[in-house]
Amino acid sequence: MTDSDYPWEPPLAGNEVEHLIGALDRLRTTFRWKADALDSAGLQARIGASTLTLGGLLKHLASVEDYTFTAKLSGEPIGAPWDALGWTGDNDWEFGSAADDSPEQLYALWDGAIERSRSRLDAALANGGLDQLAHISGPDGQHASVRRLVCDLIEEYGRHTGHADLLREAVDGRTGEDPPAGWRPVS
Repeated sequence: MTDSDYPWEPPLAGNEVEHLIGALDRLRTTFRWKADALDSAGLQARIGASTLTLGGLLKHLASVEDYTFTAKLSGEPIGAPWDALGWTGDNDWEFGSAADDSPEQLYALWDGAIERSRSRLDAALANGGLDQLAHISGPDGQHASVRRLVCDLIEEYGRHTGHADLLREAVDGRTGEDPPAGWRPVS
């Protein structure tokens, strides 16, 4: 077993940035594995009374990634591809509108958001680190740090990766905490 078999694993002994980014990337990878290689029916499957779907989660988390590392980080508008998709800023929009998107569109949307987020976060870390203040502020005017944005995104993925566990098991029985060694997205 090598590190290349499990590239999503955080370091066993790294610095704070490595651990936070490692934790976020592990959750991103686990979420993507739970949502991967499904057709429209699988992405739109529901359990119980919930309206939550894996397709809705893909679209929601893609928008959260872009919103966090544009509007919250720098104050810039969320922009492409969201402006062309009719994004309203209302979280319910992503969950409901995902039913109109093909699996290819949903996977591409999430994968693209991850690429943009990594690039924007890398630039922010190079330009001031975790202690750097972001654009977003609370009612008292106190600005959040980049560290807070990363921690909030880890929390968001923790919540929704748990949802994805239940949804994927209901679709085809896939269970497990982590992807198997060497896993890469199919779709």
